[in-house]
Amino acid sequence: MITIYTDGAAKGNPGPGGYGAVLKFNKHRKELSEGFRLTTNNRMELLAVIRALQELKLTGIPVTIYSDSKYVVDAVEKGWLWGWQKKGFKDKKNPDLWLRYIPLHLKYKPKFVWVKGHAGNIENERCDQLAVAAAEGPGLKVDEGYESNTK
Repeated sequence: MITIYTDGAAKGNPGPGGYGAVLKFNKHRKELSEGFRLTTNNRMELLAVIRALQELKLTGIPVTIYSDSKYVVDAVEKGWLWGWQKKGFKDKKNPDLWLRYIPLHLKYKPKFVWVKGHAGNIENERCDQLAVAAAEGPGLKVDEGYESNTK
């Protein structure tokens, strides 16, 4: 099984933000993070999932994603995403990211598990550290999907 932990952070909402992800498969472990100059927490939560799935090289192996984001977990596990898609994401936020997520979902069919944030889950805490450090780091990138829709 491939196990993924993800977290997003934004200093201010919107504000500088980042994501962190930890991917584990057998003895392999990989950490990912990126920071953006202006974004939202929900965008970073979802982008963490997208970036982690983009790193996968294997298909046909069960994937479980642990996230403290009810927004992401419930959208997928409760099937809300598919209703949003049918309605063209009318009045929904982050359609650009959901449209990037959908093909990855169809390819890997991940199962999501919600974990309480800041509750001692070692890998979730590590993702939080990665996300916060990325949000506070130098060279923050432009979140094109967010900034182009706020002008």
